[in-house]
Amino acid sequence: MRRFLDGLYRFSSLVAGLLVVFIFVIILAQIVGRQFGVAIPSANELSGFAMAGAVFFALAPTLRAGAHIRVGVLIRRLQGRARRGLELLVSGFSLLASGYAAVQLWRLVLDSYRYGDLAPGLLPLPIWIPQSLLAVGLTIFTIALADTLGALLRGELPGYLAEGGGQE
Repeated sequence: MRRFLDGLYRFSSLVAGLLVVFIFVIILAQIVGRQFGVAIPSANELSGFAMAGAVFFALAPTLRAGAHIRVGVLIRRLQGRARRGLELLVSGFSLLASGYAAVQLWRLVLDSYRYGDLAPGLLPLPIWIPQSLLAVGLTIFTIALADTLGALLRGELPGYLAEGGGQE
């Protein structure tokens, strides 16, 4: 199971990186196109969709690396059971919030698909496609949060501490 989860987080990181490269290519094409009088339809819109997707796909690997911003003022002062209890509380709440958001986002994707919603730009892109990027990224993040909570419940260090992360 650990190999699968680590592979999932690597995949998520790879997709986030590819989406950033996509943004670069679109913007570069737009810059070069302007020199030749060619406009890239919906370039800004596509870049925005890719940026949102990159952010959501980067959530899980960033959590695993311990690179999320954490308020460590309180947690640094706690030791032993108190710290573990707070970590459990925060992880549990984060999992519930992320899980709820992921379910609602998938509902939005399904509604957009059902109603045939299109992006408002020049390119008639079905809006469920970029929404799916967000939903998949948030689902992987929710899995990472469940992985973190599971590690805490087993008495292990969560991934963001075990992997040498844990910046607070």
